[in-house]
Amino acid sequence: MGGMSPDTTDEIRGSTTIVEILRLYPGGEAAALMSKLSWPCAHCGGAFHEPLTMAAKRHRNSPRAVLDAFRALELEDGPSDNQIALAATKHRRGPGEP
Repeated sequence: MGGMSPDTTDEIRGSTTIVEILRLYPGGEAAALMSKLSWPCAHCGGAFHEPLTMAAKRHRNSPRAVLDAFRALELEDGPSDNQIALAATKHRRGPGEP
């Protein structure tokens, strides 16, 4: 896959916004991963300001697993099926969470 341009050396971080990630992968790799995670982020107005870890929490996914899957987009084969499955797993909300 490896959609990032050769001059891009920034690693995807938890603070990287959804729009920044989509821009890093103009070939659609990040949008395809969001689709596999059942995230409609590519069509959400909040994507301009929402960091990746916040999106993970909002969608009840593990922020660490999501971060690992998005970082794996840079690998030739992209994220593994296992990485995608871990990132897509929904977790229960804690007490007091919406």
